[in-house]
Amino acid sequence: MNILYCGDRGIQCGVLVSILSILKHNKGVLNFYILTINYEDTVAFTEKAAKFLDELVKKTNAKNSVKLIDASEVFVQNLPKKNMGSYFTPASMLRLYIDKVPEIAGLDRVLYLDYDVVCRGDLTEFYDTDMTGVEAAGVLDIYGRRFYHYHGLFVQDYMNSGVMLFNMPECIETEMFERAADLCAKRWMMLADQAALNKSISKRKLMPRKFNEQEERPRGDTVLHHFSNNFKFWPYFRVQKVKPFEIDKIHNVLKITEYDDILDEYSKLKDEL
Repeated sequence: MNILYCGDRGIQCGVLVSILSILKHNKGVLNFYILTINYEDTVAFTEKAAKFLDELVKKTNAKNSVKLIDASEVFVQNLPKKNMGSYFTPASMLRLYIDKVPEIAGLDRVLYLDYDVVCRGDLTEFYDTDMTGVEAAGVLDIYGRRFYHYHGLFVQDYMNSGVMLFNMPECIETEMFERAADLCAKRWMMLADQAALNKSISKRKLMPRKFNEQEERPRGDTVLHHFSNNFKFWPYFRVQKVKPFEIDKIHNVLKITEYDDILDEYSKLKDEL
């Protein structure tokens, strides 16, 4: 199973929690890839952290691996010029360029995860889904699905990009990533990389909500719990941000304790990053 994270040094704690959760529930061979950059004020995911994570995953299965890939050159050559000043860091847009990274482009399929995704179950059903003639599989975005439509006004097809399974040969053949990167270079968009992917994916497969639960609390069948930002309207409007490595907030704000075994392990290991 090939799993991809993209980001800078700021995602290291989240990736540790995410990997620990995946190791807990998945026993097959796991190949983790971390795409990162050094660019202006953006500091790359460190070699030290990647080496530590590689040693960690090998304790579960000697065939497991974590590979850190510096995509700085690719990024500089394909800057998302119109979206460089967005809310998100430049490194968060790296998934748009994976067709230009040989280690990823040569894979049959890869499961992209945001750093704030926690695994609660076996990923096999999602990862092994039939991708014939499909560029990407994902789950509807809990907010965007109401406002953005690509196959008719009443058709919900706007996917959240925090969890996406990419069929790499199909994506490369259709030049899907090329189109998405070109959009980010030429047009400002809210949630730039997510919007660009949704506009560029012509052949998508919508998966059940359990593979990308974006509400603050998981459901009983949730496999991947995505700690995305949530809008709160009472007693005042605000954006609630809680990440899986923010243990006090997990307990006191979300009242979630089911991840305590993973978070205990994270607490013991985080200083090694």
